[in-house]
Amino acid sequence: MKKLEEIIIEKIKKEGPLSFEHFMDMALYYPGLGYYASPDRLIGKAGDFYTSSHLHPLFGAMIARQLFEMWEVMDRPQTFHAVEMGAGAGYLCKDILEYLHTTSEDMATFTQSLNYVLVEPYAHFQKKQHEVMHDISKKLSFSSYSSSGTRQKVSWVTSLDELDNLKGCLLSNELLDAFPVHIAHYDRSVQEIYVGFNGAGFKEERGTDSPNDLTDYMQEFNIHLQDGYRTEINLRIKDWLRKVSEKLTEGFLLTIDYGYTAREYYDESRSSGTLLCYHEHKYNAEPLKRVGEQDITAHVNFSSLNKWGDNLGFNTVGYCPQGTYLISSGIDEVISELYGNTPDYDDHISRIKGLIMPQGMGESHNVIIQYKGNAQPSLRGFTMRNNAGLL
Repeated sequence: MKKLEEIIIEKIKKEGPLSFEHFMDMALYYPGLGYYASPDRLIGKAGDFYTSSHLHPLFGAMIARQLFEMWEVMDRPQTFHAVEMGAGAGYLCKDILEYLHTTSEDMATFTQSLNYVLVEPYAHFQKKQHEVMHDISKKLSFSSYSSSGTRQKVSWVTSLDELDNLKGCLLSNELLDAFPVHIAHYDRSVQEIYVGFNGAGFKEERGTDSPNDLTDYMQEFNIHLQDGYRTEINLRIKDWLRKVSEKLTEGFLLTIDYGYTAREYYDESRSSGTLLCYHEHKYNAEPLKRVGEQDITAHVNFSSLNKWGDNLGFNTVGYCPQGTYLISSGIDEVISELYGNTPDYDDHISRIKGLIMPQGMGESHNVIIQYKGNAQPSLRGFTMRNNAGLL
């Protein structure tokens, strides 16, 4: 039996069954032993899953152009913070900086205002990110990374608590799907799923009460379920949005993730929920096994981002599938710009298709951009979209 399993079992013996949210939190984030907290954790080909930034650097180029457009919309502030949460190996930051430093003069001007901050609580991920930033700094005409200088283009914090008075954009790619979730089973009322131990292994146990916070969530998003329906409820997004709002004085929140609107998420056809585990690039629906050795994810209810964000002073600029967003943002122009005359053009196109096609990440991932401030900005990627589906 693994050390983390022993710790969870002892906790169950002392305190009784844990809510699935509590179990998922320990499985993913227990210090030194949880899936993300383990120093042995790898992401990408050698790990259990990959993200858009692993698929092709063009993804980072498109986000770089989006940050530049935001800077222009905000009248080119002298300091523009790009704060990335959940950066993994740091490839998105690397690709953003590389694109900005090798394109037009306007982009170069933007880099003079840009302060890129990586929010990373884990030393092993910070170490990898430092290595990636060191490598990219050698390629650029001026340094984007300094380990000791007072004027750093890239800096690190372990928590949003270390930041204040931000003006710019807070961004994440596949962060919220790893927030621990409650599992709810509906049988004439909402019943929460707990995790117990039967002497041989972990087992699910259904609560007999109807927790107020889960019931309130159902009412808030007008969710009506049939008996036997099982799903996830992510309440941590609300606290995360509150923290983001406290830190962002003016600017944008860019979120990319697996997910649906509330209407799609809790549709009768999705009666088994969305929870999945990833191990060695294969998925399964067994979160009580391989504890600490596999990723556990659940899709994001983007309607919660819209509604809770609105309560905190954010206006939704746009929401749509990743593929639609990238095409509307001019991905064809950037393909021509970067790869139009390269001998390996076809290879690039083959990989780029994974970013925009439905069978890749084009429809499984969605993009929402929210704005906090006095203006009513519009962005190119959403010029033909409306957000009625979020309501």
